[in-house]
Amino acid sequence: MLIVGTDLLKVDQALVRGELRCPGCAGELRPWSHASSRGVRFSDVTVVVCPRRSRCSGCRRTHVLLPSSMLLRRADAGVVIGEALELKARGAGHRPIARALGVPESTVRGWLRRFGARAGAWRAVFTTLLHALDSMAAPVTVRACVFADAVEVLALASAAATRRFGPRPPWQFVSFATSGLLLAPAPAGAAG
Repeated sequence: MLIVGTDLLKVDQALVRGELRCPGCAGELRPWSHASSRGVRFSDVTVVVCPRRSRCSGCRRTHVLLPSSMLLRRADAGVVIGEALELKARGAGHRPIARALGVPESTVRGWLRRFGARAGAWRAVFTTLLHALDSMAAPVTVRACVFADAVEVLALASAAATRRFGPRPPWQFVSFATSGLLLAPAPAGAAG
C-alpha cells in the first residue's frame, strides 16, 4: 500500500509515466488494475472509491494506491476520524462525538481506543517530524493527557508541513505521514 495524492487523474498519470516508486524496493510502479470498490464516508456524503493498484517492476509486489484523504481499512475518511480525535482531545465522550458526526457509537469508541493505545508513540513520532520540518519550532509541552498532546502535535506538524511545502488539509498530511496507519494496531511487542 502506498499513500498518494487525492487527484486520481494525476496519480494515474504519474503511475503511467513511471514516477511512483515501490515502498519496499524503490522499483518503478506500473499500472495493475484496481482494488475493490468501497464506500467511504466524508462527513455527510458517502463516496464510492476504487483505488488504483500497481505492481513493482523490481520485486513484483502489488500495491494499492490509497488517496491521502483515507486511512487504511477505514470506512470513514481521515477528516471524519480526525474530527472525532479533536473532539475527544477537547474532552468530549464517544457518544456526543458519534451524534455530532452521524457515526455509530461503537465505531467512534473503536477509533478513540485505537488511537489512545498508540497516542504516546504518535506523539513522539510527530514531535520528531515537527522539528524536522521546522527547526525553529518551540518545544512541545507535555501535559497530563497523552491523547490531547498527541492530537496537538499532529496539528503542529501539519502546520509546519504547510509552511514548508504549501497547503494540504491537516488530516491528509497525517494520513500521508503515517502511511495510512494512524489507527493500525501496534506491532506485537511494541510499547504504545
